[in-house]
Amino acid sequence: MSSTGSAPDQGTLTFPALSARTMRFTLGIPSQFAISPDGEHVLFLRARSGTERDGLLWRYDTASGEEVLIADPRSLLTHGEEQVPDAERARRERMRQGSTGITAFSTDRAARSVAVTLSGRVFVMATQADTVVEVPVPAPVVDPRLSPCGRWLAWHSDGSVYVAPSDGSQTAHPLALPDGDAVSWGLSDFVHAEEFHRLRSFWWAPDSTGLLVVRVDESPVQTWHIADPARPERVPTVLRYPAAGTANPVTSLWHIGLDGVRTAVPWDTERFPYLVDVTWADQRPALITVLDRHQRRMRMAAWEPGGTLSVTREITDGAWVDVIPGVPAWWGERLVTVEHDRGTDTRRLLLDGTAVTPPGVQVRAVLDVTDDFVLLAAGEDGREVRIGRAQADGRLEWASPPGAVSTGRYAAGTTVVRTDTLAATMPSVQVMREDGASRPLVVLAVEPPLHPRPRFLSRENADDPRVAVLLPANRPDGPLPVLLDAYGGPHAQRVLATSRAYLESQWWAEQGYLVVVADGPGTPGSPGWERAMAGQFAEPALRAQVRALEMVGEAFGEQADLSRVGIRGWSFGGYLAALAVLERPDLIHAAIAGAPVTDWAYYDTAYTERYLGLPAGHPGRYAGESLLDRAAGLQRPLLLIHGLADDNVVAAHTLRLSATLLVAGRAHDVLPLSGVTHTAPPEVVAENLLLLQRDFFARCLHP
Repeated sequence: MSSTGSAPDQGTLTFPALSARTMRFTLGIPSQFAISPDGEHVLFLRARSGTERDGLLWRYDTASGEEVLIADPRSLLTHGEEQVPDAERARRERMRQGSTGITAFSTDRAARSVAVTLSGRVFVMATQADTVVEVPVPAPVVDPRLSPCGRWLAWHSDGSVYVAPSDGSQTAHPLALPDGDAVSWGLSDFVHAEEFHRLRSFWWAPDSTGLLVVRVDESPVQTWHIADPARPERVPTVLRYPAAGTANPVTSLWHIGLDGVRTAVPWDTERFPYLVDVTWADQRPALITVLDRHQRRMRMAAWEPGGTLSVTREITDGAWVDVIPGVPAWWGERLVTVEHDRGTDTRRLLLDGTAVTPPGVQVRAVLDVTDDFVLLAAGEDGREVRIGRAQADGRLEWASPPGAVSTGRYAAGTTVVRTDTLAATMPSVQVMREDGASRPLVVLAVEPPLHPRPRFLSRENADDPRVAVLLPANRPDGPLPVLLDAYGGPHAQRVLATSRAYLESQWWAEQGYLVVVADGPGTPGSPGWERAMAGQFAEPALRAQVRALEMVGEAFGEQADLSRVGIRGWSFGGYLAALAVLERPDLIHAAIAGAPVTDWAYYDTAYTERYLGLPAGHPGRYAGESLLDRAAGLQRPLLLIHGLADDNVVAAHTLRLSATLLVAGRAHDVLPLSGVTHTAPPEVVAENLLLLQRDFFARCLHP
């Protein structure tokens, strides 16, 4: 079935309604590309339209340019709607995956077979033929993975790892069963999935004779309970949550042959409790990457069945060691890493410890390693992300344009590149061949009704934040109140060279605001820039927003009414918004704090301890970064918003701050969201959430 058609008519929907319906205009965009080793076809996911949430699996033939539908949830699930198992729902939450249907897939080495899961069932299909097999399974399936040879299928289910022939000819049998009440095999725990983005916990051997499987014992981890007050008849969800300074899960790695023989892979789990990643492919030894609890020492080791663990490289850093996607990896017999070059303050690509990318080019991720080059995502301008081919001799060839944000994949002469620019609100996805041929994949996303045109302010000093300003398309006479649209913390960059990054900010501008988006020291950038967060959150984050206001005043003069300034943010941005209105009521006149961390002792080990250290060693630091001791100083309007089902920043953060404000006699507003997690809320909630925030600022800043 070839893909044809275009994005559906937007009708008369308002921007909040359309943004909610389209999941912020992301539905219908091709994603999760896998290129066959011969370069002849590309597998990817895409919804049926820009307003439907079900992901469908497609194949693009590079020779003909034809797109063929391989798997459609409507055809595979012939009885009722999708029922997502709890473990899969939690996995999607860690992925920030709000869509439904097919949200991930795995292939064999040749990309001739592909496996997907729906409603806890698993389906295997050929990529070049119209054949589908449902593999009989004993319980709901999570993360099915085909063996490299394609003959076997492994998956996680109810704490266990199972394996079965991929043709469904035999009943599945367990390779590893839980050996304790809090033990699971082949499923990532909260910290590894949320903070290190290790969503996998088992890996096939290149010869398909066995697997490396993670065993997680969460018995040392404290138990929290998340209840739904709107559904008192429901039993609260039990959550093992390792808050800062408390016990982490005990993680170990085992090799399990298809014959059931089990061998432990030894490493010092006391010194290195975090298993960051495992890579095992291309007939090379498995690469196992571990971190110490302080995250200042990363050890990479090679391992083969029947052998011992051999340390290949160790990286240390006085602040923390960066975890970079795609590395370590083998390039032939050479080790590929990305490390901080302190002399040039550059995150550089290294081969066996020798830098091969130039100073000033910040490497963000390794996307693919080929025989001839390493495909990486990098950039010199802090606002752009480019795709580059790094050669062993130090040459770097760019494969995407400057002044944009791109990502991509490569195999056997075929490159897939997605690019977002400032000139267009719709992304382009191109499939390029070595012979120069280039064809687009169809993008079915809804065209946004707004076209943001951010103005980037000049930075006078190296510590000045990167600032983008959005103005109404039809600017009214007179000064505009100012809205800080903030995140301001590690991991999330807001000021980027893509129009799509500012869609919601532009909508706020159309409500009559001069909108400011600012990334200060501590947000993604150079290693030195990011390390401004070492030992502190509040001071660098707030200082950057204050400096952004000064820069706006200098650039816009009386057009910016600095006597009416609001701030809004979610997660770390919610923390920053509440912090700003508490600390600087002279500058900030109203705040909306969504899902804020209010006490860092209540956030998880890996994230919090990376920046603040362990609470036992820095008790004063944790108290100083908390919002609770600042609550009595509230003088301005504050709206707190929190999803009651949030298992990342639990609702206790907002409730504890609200209780402290109440004791201090400080009026404030609280908006609880029943059944909503940390990510995108349901469509109607998402729409009205924007409108309620608009009304709050209208009351506070437009008297």
